[in-house]
Amino acid sequence: MDAKLLHYLSVHFSILILSNAFTPQDNYLINCGSATSATLVDNRHFAGDSSENGSSHLSEGKSLSLTNQNPSPNSPLLYSTARVFTSPSTYTFNIKNINWTHLLRLHFAPFKSLNYDLSHGKLSVSANGVSLLTNFVANSTVLKEFFFTVDEEDLEILFTPVGGGSGSGFAYVNAIELFSVPKDFFVDSAGIALINPDGIQEFKRNITSHVLETVHRINVGGPKLTPFNDTLWRTWIPDEDFLVLKTAAKVATTNDPPNYELGGATRETAPDNVYMTAQQMNVVNDSLIFHFNITWDFPVGADDPMHLVRLHFSDIVSIALNTLYFNVYINGVTAYKDVDLSVLAFHQLASPYYIDFVVRNAKDSDIVRISVGPSDLSSTLRKNAILNGVEIMRMVDFISSSPLKSRGKSTWIVVGSVVGGFFAISFVFLAILALLKCKKKKRPKKTKPRRAESAGWTSLRAYGASSHATISLASPGPYGYSGLKIPFTDLQSATNNFDKNLVIGSGGFGTVYKAILESNSIKVAVKRGMPGSRQGLPEFHTEIAVLSRIRHRHLVSLVGYCEEQSEMILVYEYMEKGPLRSHLYGSDSLQPLPWKQRLEICIGAARGLHYLHTGSAQGIIHRDIKSTNILLDENYVAKVADFGLSKSGPCLNETHVSTGVKGSFGYLDPEYFRRQQLTDKSDVYSFGVVLFEVLCARPAVDPLLNREEVNLAEWAMEWQKKGLIEKIVDPFIVDEIKPSSLKKFGETAEKCLAEYGVDRPTMGDVLWNLEYAYQLQTNERKREHGIDADDGSEAAVTPPPMGVPARRGGVDADSDDGTSDISSSRVFSQLITNEGR
Repeated sequence: MDAKLLHYLSVHFSILILSNAFTPQDNYLINCGSATSATLVDNRHFAGDSSENGSSHLSEGKSLSLTNQNPSPNSPLLYSTARVFTSPSTYTFNIKNINWTHLLRLHFAPFKSLNYDLSHGKLSVSANGVSLLTNFVANSTVLKEFFFTVDEEDLEILFTPVGGGSGSGFAYVNAIELFSVPKDFFVDSAGIALINPDGIQEFKRNITSHVLETVHRINVGGPKLTPFNDTLWRTWIPDEDFLVLKTAAKVATTNDPPNYELGGATRETAPDNVYMTAQQMNVVNDSLIFHFNITWDFPVGADDPMHLVRLHFSDIVSIALNTLYFNVYINGVTAYKDVDLSVLAFHQLASPYYIDFVVRNAKDSDIVRISVGPSDLSSTLRKNAILNGVEIMRMVDFISSSPLKSRGKSTWIVVGSVVGGFFAISFVFLAILALLKCKKKKRPKKTKPRRAESAGWTSLRAYGASSHATISLASPGPYGYSGLKIPFTDLQSATNNFDKNLVIGSGGFGTVYKAILESNSIKVAVKRGMPGSRQGLPEFHTEIAVLSRIRHRHLVSLVGYCEEQSEMILVYEYMEKGPLRSHLYGSDSLQPLPWKQRLEICIGAARGLHYLHTGSAQGIIHRDIKSTNILLDENYVAKVADFGLSKSGPCLNETHVSTGVKGSFGYLDPEYFRRQQLTDKSDVYSFGVVLFEVLCARPAVDPLLNREEVNLAEWAMEWQKKGLIEKIVDPFIVDEIKPSSLKKFGETAEKCLAEYGVDRPTMGDVLWNLEYAYQLQTNERKREHGIDADDGSEAAVTPPPMGVPARRGGVDADSDDGTSDISSSRVFSQLITNEGR
């Protein structure tokens, strides 16, 4: 590409980014020591602190303005002046976004003047009494950056000279930036891993209770990014100088901008350019020697043991989902094993995602070492590992009770408040005792209902770009959710301390173990959340919220959960035969299912989905229907599973739910993807893909096939529309399918895959048609008008009773009746009940 054109596109793209820049509510930009404002190339205006707009922030102490008489031609305008303090002095800023994370940048650019050489200035800086810098000296231009939470209306930045004898010391600063960052820029959640020199454990403090100082911000595999390219005006530097073995890494790039809607990050988390470049393993000449890692060493202070490490990922190297598996190591410890970005980033390639770790360095260690390397889950020809960005922040100070608070209150005011508060509390306490005593005489003793929080419940929150889970929690009853809680020690015992030999599966949330609960000797599946999985918490709560308030024969039952010791564990009924997918393809040890049994499984799954959509006022939309989320018990009864992405359906006066796109690649409703408007018809589309999966016994997406065959839905629809669906049927069952049954089944799948949701059937309609296809296959019920059901035509159906709409499959909400067979007496049972509609 022509260099001028490339430069034009780069500038145009940067301007496009800036046009969508984050606008902070608190935004203070100060050009210190100047009476005039300075405008930077990123179009930000720094007000002079000697001007009318800036001087109001200077509140205490003795200070003077200093101007550089011999500025460098390339020196930024901000660095031509400075504010010099000869006594402790403060800048005070009024805070609108209270209890919000704020970013503070202090610019130090030492220059000489007639009376001062700023390189000799020694100073300490604190924010509302919390120390940020101590005995700090800048011999060259330095930018110091801090993140912290403020819960008061005023923030005071105190500059204190640390000087030589006779009070000759001075402090200074050239520019100050203070602004609020997005609400969930840092999230206090269970599951953040603490990496110790000897292993890994849960980090049990809140990230936002610390002041974080930026040490490194790295654009891995890419060039230096200036504030002009970042919506939070940050600088990202290349990673080349930190690579331990440069030949182990190879740069990967893409020209396609990232899709923030599907991942766990936003443009404020990191700019587009970070997620559009990466380092990957450099496998020379297709060598089969994959036993090496890519390693970076980042210098840190030997006296700073605790750091927050944020790693940025976006899979720009894979051509298909679930093909890239790799491990992350920090200081030689396995921090995250078997990372699958296509699962973490909601089943979409090139979707930004980040993971936070807290790292405790060994004593006197001045290096944080980060490595990525291939996982044992990777196929031999596809072993790779990537990294897109790194941020390392020193955890400056732990604030025991609250974020930064204002100081300088009068001692007498404090004492008076304490004494007055004591008497006030005493008075209130006595009044309450009297009231309770009186009430005790008037009414009988009654058990007080507990709130949901009594079960250790925490509110659902959004992570990065991921949307809020809107499933309302189930009614907790008089004793909260305690009936579902299982002690962690019981689960340890049941899984033999989470023995690897008991692992039966793994995914984005964590690892699944087979176990037997000693309390009632029932066989269960134990899904344990993975440390560092930031998406785990909302999925965990959504799963409990859905399964604790619904029960159906064709929905996997929740046995209980554990939320102790920062653990997130879900316990389900054990499904002996595993996922439907394993019985269709990908397993040489399992016998292919016959057609009749496949129909029964599809009918069962459709019943579960129909109940999910209609069993409550708003209904529930699953959002991740696929063959791996349809499980089979010991009798091959199908049950829909994995409700972590589920959402409540639209209200009566609404047509859809507006939300970020979630789902699995190959099953995702294209209309939902385009418009971000979710309806139950999105589940119908995904189920249509499953129907073709069942019929053809091949994956929804197979990148190893010819281009026209890669996407199952598109490929199967072509054959269906040509009336040649029998050409692509699984060879194992092709001779046993009756033409009439195949015709009805193909038409049903085709209608499910209609481009627009309004043209798709409801799950009730799908269920009716699948039962019809089953009857055509088994020929267990005589048709009216003498029409033979095996001649390829659609025989007439006995009309349903009055008051029951035709082709509408009402489902009994309490259908745990033990019935699973689709017999002639039951095949139309769904048509003769109004329950559960």
